[in-house]
Amino acid sequence: MKYQFSYRLPAEALYMALTEDAFYITMEQSVADGSAREAMIRYMDFSMVEAERYGVLLIAADQQSGAAVWSRPLTDEEEEQKSKEKRDFISQHMGRTSLERYDEMVAFMAGKTIPQIEPESWYLSIIGLHPGSQGKGLGAGLIDPILQKTDRLQQPTYLETFTPRTISFYERLGYRSLDRIHEPTSGADYWLMVREARLHHN
Repeated sequence: MKYQFSYRLPAEALYMALTEDAFYITMEQSVADGSAREAMIRYMDFSMVEAERYGVLLIAADQQSGAAVWSRPLTDEEEEQKSKEKRDFISQHMGRTSLERYDEMVAFMAGKTIPQIEPESWYLSIIGLHPGSQGKGLGAGLIDPILQKTDRLQQPTYLETFTPRTISFYERLGYRSLDRIHEPTSGADYWLMVREARLHHN
């Protein structure tokens, strides 16, 4: 089945931004044929479309350097539908082994997250800027609009990062590390980070 891109350029930028991320390395290595890179770009594109349905998609100002994929708090029914759509996509466009690795990692990480995170939290699922566009202040623009929104709503946000060098960036935005966790499928550690809502002044 041919995949129709909605956001090809920012999806490519996300792929390039996350080449050191153990979650995505594991996913890419699980693609059996020679199209692993293209499969991961499709994955990023699908995740961006998913954000439009189940949260908020923020794209870098130049429309190509990167994006942030946010999920709002979901009902159980929405969560189930979102999961089904994602798993169907992975099965069709990446293959059975990729789906197995995805299920293993997501189930493990959810088991660690759910006890520590408030159910009304927003989730920063994916964020990335092309390496050539980093260090120019674009990253905060992919986060600040949602932090302003969640402050108004008095809702926390959280994220997971497999990349230690990003921790200080998130800390500057008000996140703190709740836990450092070893994820067995990828064989890597990741950090669970949360930002409590700040008092909003009109």
